[in-house]
Amino acid sequence: MAEQLPGELIYRYNLKVTGVTSYGAPAMDAVVSGAAGIPPPGARYDLALEGRIAGQRLRGTVNGVDYIHIRPDGRAQLHIHAEITTEDDKKIALYADGVVSFRAGSSVGDLRENVTLTTSEPAYAWVNPFQIWALGTVDMATGDVDIAGYAV
Repeated sequence: MAEQLPGELIYRYNLKVTGVTSYGAPAMDAVVSGAAGIPPPGARYDLALEGRIAGQRLRGTVNGVDYIHIRPDGRAQLHIHAEITTEDDKKIALYADGVVSFRAGSSVGDLRENVTLTTSEPAYAWVNPFQIWALGTVDMATGDVDIAGYAV
């Protein structure tokens, strides 16, 4: 990833899209690449995600769902709920919203996320006050998601 934000790097994660549910719209990869049009009411998809998360103080796995809505004007809005399970088996909730801008004629999109992490685990309570901004990419052809989150 080329871009970096000022502030403390909290995590990097590498996820895979493990499933896509469509709600009557054409296949998502066809819509984002321009091979299929966006339906008049927009297109709604659920993307199942899983993979690894790593940071200086945070390591483990991520499992979640992005409830994505591609509006008729092409803006793709993110609504992510995920669970982080740390290497010492503690749980952290991840909520994010944001946008993905797909590159013209490509399955690759640039992600911009506004992230909140919450937990009642004393060892990880340090994540609770942070507002995290995350930058990354998703490739719908390969299912790869790479992102870095910064406390700013």
